[in-house]
Amino acid sequence: MSVRDRQGQGRIEARFAALKAEGRAGLVTYICGGDPDPETFQTLFDGLPAAGADILEIGMPFTDPMADGPTIQAGNLRALATGMTLVRLLEHVKAFRATDDATPVVLMGYYNPIHHYGAERFLTDAREAGVDGLIVVDLPPEEDDELCLPALRSGLCFIRLATPTTDDRRLPAVLANTKGFVYYVSIAGITGAAAPTASLVEAAVARIKRSTDLPIAVGFGIRTPEQAAEIARAADAVVVGTALVGKVAGALDGEGRANGRLVGDVLGLVRDLAGGVRNAR
Repeated sequence: MSVRDRQGQGRIEARFAALKAEGRAGLVTYICGGDPDPETFQTLFDGLPAAGADILEIGMPFTDPMADGPTIQAGNLRALATGMTLVRLLEHVKAFRATDDATPVVLMGYYNPIHHYGAERFLTDAREAGVDGLIVVDLPPEEDDELCLPALRSGLCFIRLATPTTDDRRLPAVLANTKGFVYYVSIAGITGAAAPTASLVEAAVARIKRSTDLPIAVGFGIRTPEQAAEIARAADAVVVGTALVGKVAGALDGEGRANGRLVGDVLGLVRDLAGGVRNAR
């Protein structure tokens, strides 16, 4: 199988098939691209799979990440302050792919920077860099012609979010052009705002699974290994972001620079979360 054949949906499908064979849920980790500086970010990016991350969700820095809480908003601003751009972020993905051709990489963000970059040019460059999927939270299904359908034609997965307010009438539209997996937002609100209720998540995952064969990843508000384990009993994957970006913020010195503990602190939390997910069933 060539690198291109393994890319996109193939790489994500292969990872979820492996997780199913192992009888466990996966861990999806979110970190903000370029946070807190390019060198530290690349070290974190490269170290996540060995720490236990199964799929890597990388934030595309943006000045107005309206679905994200203050912790991830601050991560976006730190990255932008060090000069992070989409062009530079794709260079980081290329560098990651030089040593890891198996771990799926999904870019998460908002449409404004992609529109500014040029949608077709962005899809081509993302594919060439080694990206497998996109989560673009502010493009609804009614705008699929804008980016979703071109992304699917280029071989990239387009991963849609379903929320507690996505009812049975809306769900078919959300699922129609979703590829790779469905991202279920476990709470109503922004990232990191509250902790999910496991029983409600279990019921929501079961309801979505009646309408799709795609894996269901659950995120928003999951911070601890114990919470991750609870969610992993029902979901196909657990997404953790705010807790990791918070670890980055907690390991900065008075001038906002990474101290010597940052990489160890973040990857240590990933190892703990992975342990919770792997021992959940």
